[in-house]
Amino acid sequence: MTTSIRTQVGILGAGPAGLQLAHLLQRAGIDSVVIDGRSREDIEGTVKAGILESPAVEVLVDTDVVSRDYVETMRHDGIEFHFDGHAHRFDFPALTGKGVYLYPQHEVLKDQIKARVAAGVTPLFEHLADKVVDGPNGPMIVGKNAQGEAFEISADFVIGADGSMSIAREYVTGNKFSGMAREYPFGWYGILVEAPPSSEELIYSRSEEGFVLISTRDEHIQRMYFQCDPNMDVNAVTDEQIWDKLQAGVSTHELKRGPIFRKDVLKFRSYVHDSLRKNKVFLMGDAAHTVPPTGAKGLNLAFSDVLWLNRALREYYRSGSEQFLDSYQEDALKRIWKATNYSYMMTTMLHIAPDATEFDKKRQVADLYTHTESLAGQTFIAEGYVGWDYSADDWR
Repeated sequence: MTTSIRTQVGILGAGPAGLQLAHLLQRAGIDSVVIDGRSREDIEGTVKAGILESPAVEVLVDTDVVSRDYVETMRHDGIEFHFDGHAHRFDFPALTGKGVYLYPQHEVLKDQIKARVAAGVTPLFEHLADKVVDGPNGPMIVGKNAQGEAFEISADFVIGADGSMSIAREYVTGNKFSGMAREYPFGWYGILVEAPPSSEELIYSRSEEGFVLISTRDEHIQRMYFQCDPNMDVNAVTDEQIWDKLQAGVSTHELKRGPIFRKDVLKFRSYVHDSLRKNKVFLMGDAAHTVPPTGAKGLNLAFSDVLWLNRALREYYRSGSEQFLDSYQEDALKRIWKATNYSYMMTTMLHIAPDATEFDKKRQVADLYTHTESLAGQTFIAEGYVGWDYSADDWR
């Protein structure tokens, strides 16, 4: 027997983008159903990094997902670049009047899910979508739940917020993997370690050994990365070698060590899908684009898509106008490419490519000096990092 559900907006993916869109739509009286193949425990228990831009935090605070007092405890007012034997700090408030927030993605998800549950519209977890099809009254999501029982969700609109392996992409273009992409010849070897912070602010280091990032989770758990081959075996280095590689990139700080309890290798890719819409099916977030983590743009960029779609859907249900639905792709792509470029710039400026010549390395260091010795250069880096204001309105 197939369970049939009717809603105004069907949302694939209980990630930050899908949950936030559902939250905003409900505030405007628009019904939605969010589904995800994973369990709630799996979603909330998967530890992920997260630096939230100031505009993204404003959305979460002003729509009552989280309190201002809570997020202010996570505020960071700068980052450091280490290169060529020097350390340079970007003072975000002085340069932009804003800061950033070390708000890990899994904690954002916990708060968003809590808000959905409190509103009486708990997402349908363990509901795995197989495909999006055309139904008699609009697009339909079909799939099976954890017990193997079939379900179908009929909607006015379907939003693909189901990540980089999105099934909604197949409906939009007929090919899950079509799009414009840039593969990078390096990745990050990352660790989670039980230790106090080694630095009050994030350190982005470029040395002749490659890139190192000293990040944090809280006062007890730290996250650190060093540049590696994207196909590197996670067990190819010992803990002592890991610490040596990390310490080599940070000459001004003695890293505080502790037990390493997680190791992984992250591959890098920039990707923008060919199209963000077909009929009444739309793509947003990682289903539409991915960026390397160097510039901390991923989740923040997804929120821009959310706000554009929120505006478009609110206007449609308010007046029947499809003006903003029709302009969604053009509206969203401007920031998508802007963030893609910023992430590409940060990535290539701080990492050493395997085939880099001495010319490439000298030019790279000169680029770093250009951005740190000039007020205009510092402001450019800071403005991109703390986040450009969102252009879409109609969400408060």
